[in-house]
Amino acid sequence: MLVTEVREDEYLESIKLSMYAFQYKIADSDIPAKKEMVKNHKILGIWDEDILAAKLHIIPLTVHMNEDEWKMGGIAGVATYPEYRRNGYVKTLIIDSLKHMRDNAQIVSLLHPFDISFYRRYGWEILSEQKKITIENKDLKFLESQQGFIKRYSKETHNEEIEKIYQQFSIQHTGMLKRETNWWKHHVYDEDSHLAVYYHSENVAKGYILYHVKERKMDVQEMVAMDQEARIGLWNFICQHDSMVETMTITLASQDPFPYFLLQPKVKTELNPYFMARVVDAEECLRRFPFIPGNELLFLHLEDSHAPWNNGSYLIGNGEIKVFKEKAGGQCVHPPKKGIRLNINSLSAILFGYKKPMELFEMGYLKGSEMEIELFEKIVPSLKSSFFDFF
Repeated sequence: MLVTEVREDEYLESIKLSMYAFQYKIADSDIPAKKEMVKNHKILGIWDEDILAAKLHIIPLTVHMNEDEWKMGGIAGVATYPEYRRNGYVKTLIIDSLKHMRDNAQIVSLLHPFDISFYRRYGWEILSEQKKITIENKDLKFLESQQGFIKRYSKETHNEEIEKIYQQFSIQHTGMLKRETNWWKHHVYDEDSHLAVYYHSENVAKGYILYHVKERKMDVQEMVAMDQEARIGLWNFICQHDSMVETMTITLASQDPFPYFLLQPKVKTELNPYFMARVVDAEECLRRFPFIPGNELLFLHLEDSHAPWNNGSYLIGNGEIKVFKEKAGGQCVHPPKKGIRLNINSLSAILFGYKKPMELFEMGYLKGSEMEIELFEKIVPSLKSSFFDFF
């Protein structure tokens, strides 16, 4: 089956397919704005004559990998009309998308799964978890007063200070989206959003919450604090809503210490997998990954069923990566049999910091000697994966 790029004059067919598959309606007057929004997407489609039977969007984005930035292809809008389902159309689009991303130097890919097991088949693995806290009004108890102060903002008054807080937080994690101002205004805020920034007494912005207050409920969609003073200052601001709300929820990065420091930390806590990530170009990712330097050498034997350019053996050590892959004509430079065998899912989980090598080894996902696993564990830095956005 032939995969083609959906042209700008075919965008309406893509929008119609999305509306049918995801069960929403866009007013005719809003269609031009929707077309404009997807202009920078690469939309791959499979046609049945004049019907767009299936499609997939690749959104060009960038993610933070601690202090580095990696180009990322965001997979979204994967849809098929029901009469074309179970014909392998989506599988074909997904595999083709990997080639397009590699050609565009998008060395990793992220997506929000409708079904984790489905995307695991194609090499995506869990990137991060979200922690959702639900707090009743009776537990909105103030902590000690801080020296700083709060200022509230909205989409219209959004400023660079807010972006700097997010940036400082992001470089301490892996996988977080690099947000441009346009992304903030069109993908982070909505018409009901409020944003409150905590400032130290020296007028330095150190944290924020993005939230809604509606129908006696407060929903904190993002909470970012660069130190404990900001964390407490933001919590006390939340408590100032005690006469306005009956319950409140806070969505946090899974590693966030909240609610440990509250007077009543025993609150309803839900932890759920959120986004998934995939290494698209293993060689480039391994070359750029901040391995802890050492003199010992380690072989990784990688298997990738859907991106064959990743198949091969990678020798890590002495600050460099050596690659052994099958050459044209079927000849292969064979590395030693020793080393760790793993698939692309496990490599993705390790490089993004979602799982440690020893954890995966104990579950049977990595094959090798315990000594080699310990060495792998030793050279992989301690990382924290997180993701706030949605696409």
